[in-house]
Amino acid sequence: MSASDAAKLESVPLRVTDRERIPAKRYYDPAFFELERERLWPHVWQMACRLEEIPEVGDYVEYRNLDKSVIIVRTKTGVKAFANACRHRGVQLISEGGNCKSRGFICPFHGWRWNMDGENTFVFGKQIFTPDVLAKAELDLVPVRVETWGGSAFINFDDAAPSLLDSLGPVATKLSDRNVDSLRAEWWYATILPTNWKLAMEAFMEGYHVMRTHPQLNATMGMNPYGIDKDMVPSSTGMTTREFVDGTLKFFEVNGRGMAGMILDSEVAIAERSRDMPLPDDLMEAAGSFYARVKDDIYQDGLEKGLPVFDINKADAKNGFTYVEFMFPHYFLLPFFSAMSSYRIRPLTPETCYFEIWSLAPMAEDDPRPRVTKPVFLAYDSKDYPEIPQQDYANLPLQQLGLHAQGFEHMRLSHEKEGMISNYQRLIDGYLAGLDKEKLAKASQIVNSGFDAPILDIGF
Repeated sequence: MSASDAAKLESVPLRVTDRERIPAKRYYDPAFFELERERLWPHVWQMACRLEEIPEVGDYVEYRNLDKSVIIVRTKTGVKAFANACRHRGVQLISEGGNCKSRGFICPFHGWRWNMDGENTFVFGKQIFTPDVLAKAELDLVPVRVETWGGSAFINFDDAAPSLLDSLGPVATKLSDRNVDSLRAEWWYATILPTNWKLAMEAFMEGYHVMRTHPQLNATMGMNPYGIDKDMVPSSTGMTTREFVDGTLKFFEVNGRGMAGMILDSEVAIAERSRDMPLPDDLMEAAGSFYARVKDDIYQDGLEKGLPVFDINKADAKNGFTYVEFMFPHYFLLPFFSAMSSYRIRPLTPETCYFEIWSLAPMAEDDPRPRVTKPVFLAYDSKDYPEIPQQDYANLPLQQLGLHAQGFEHMRLSHEKEGMISNYQRLIDGYLAGLDKEKLAKASQIVNSGFDAPILDIGF
């Protein structure tokens, strides 16, 4: 690390100085929250909407984070984004989705109007203004940088930031190989969680919590189902191949029911057909054969049904497999077979956040299910969520309260299983310190390393 970078980092309050200890005040200190508002969020790529929310020319939605509101609109030439403010006196033009193809965006205060490309088309009573006040460059909506990937539109308020793909890094290729851009939402839930946004993200960065938080998963195989190697083969050989198959099928069923989009009901049914397939006696070989068969059967079934599926075995052989894939700072996907769950988290206050979950599945073009365009809003303690989010949501408010306890100065991390929390927090420090944008993008590529990552060198 250069002396200049070190000096900049030293200026960050509550910065991470020990990679295995995270200062508790980072999760509730108002001044630290304001520093994130000022130096982090204006410079990062934010997942603003799913493209299926705006399928037709003229469709638009609002994306809001903290004090910034953005219009995301599909135009004849692609997706565009604009600051959501009238150029007259700043009134926000939209507060929900719609279609502006025929009428454009109309200010509810004085009736000024813009088309879908952000061009001003009408000023009421032009004659009462001096001409220079109405110069075209000053009247058109202010563009916001937008790029698309993975079936979503991402925005960045920093025109000098590296591109979206340069910031995402290898995770973009890995998920593109799993046809992430072809998935459609089955459902979409949202809540306000009494938890700092970083705590909400970090709850999904390690599988260490599964044993206690999600005991139903732990019980399916008599072990933590996430405590297995990269090929999803048990680390313990103290079971027969039949016991492994029965436990794995039970895990699919319980995970599918508890997480919804991560494993589909149809995939559980397809896997069940392989229960009695011939398997070698060696457990490692049997596990590999069983998973390969299930993946191929799901792929072939999707092809027969005309779904936008991918060769799961081929993708896993090429890229490996990780249960959770993160896109710094506030978005992540949870793949398994052909489908994924999707999470987005946005800060509201130092100790609250807006938390959304999608279930994403491959669907045929003529699938009759209605397009999901708005979330179903539930209380964070609602019993209408799938079981696994219910369990996570029960923990997080308690953690937020516990961080205020007298004598609790730092969270302490496992360098092997909870390293992503440290990696994430140190990258946040890099943004708060104002480090070089290219250096931050390279660090983001490292940080987007997935679930259960160790503590890594992110370059500063």
